[in-house]
Amino acid sequence: MITALNTTEPKIIPLCGQSDLIPNSGICAAVGDQQIAIFFLPDETPQVYAIDNWDPVGKANVLARGIVGDVDGRLVVASPLYKQHFDLITGECLEDHQVSVATYSVTLLANQVQLSL
Repeated sequence: MITALNTTEPKIIPLCGQSDLIPNSGICAAVGDQQIAIFFLPDETPQVYAIDNWDPVGKANVLARGIVGDVDGRLVVASPLYKQHFDLITGECLEDHQVSVATYSVTLLANQVQLSL
């Protein structure tokens, strides 16, 4: 008996064009009811990162307006409200390890930022 594997392709959602990105900064994209903060770091590999825009400490959609940087070798964004640092790869809050934000798989392909679900 031969059983077919259930393989599903990831859903690809175009978020914005590369020309919409601001180097070393963030922008916000809406995906349904969700706000996603997209950060463009042209000197890093990969160059784009995506996390929830919702700051769970400040209780507002503001993370795209935060300042990006490096804390002990970790790429982070500092919330513009209370300055907590969120790791752009893991979503972890560096000041409170019990707090985190969702991260998303994004790629920059043919000058377009694409979200994989």
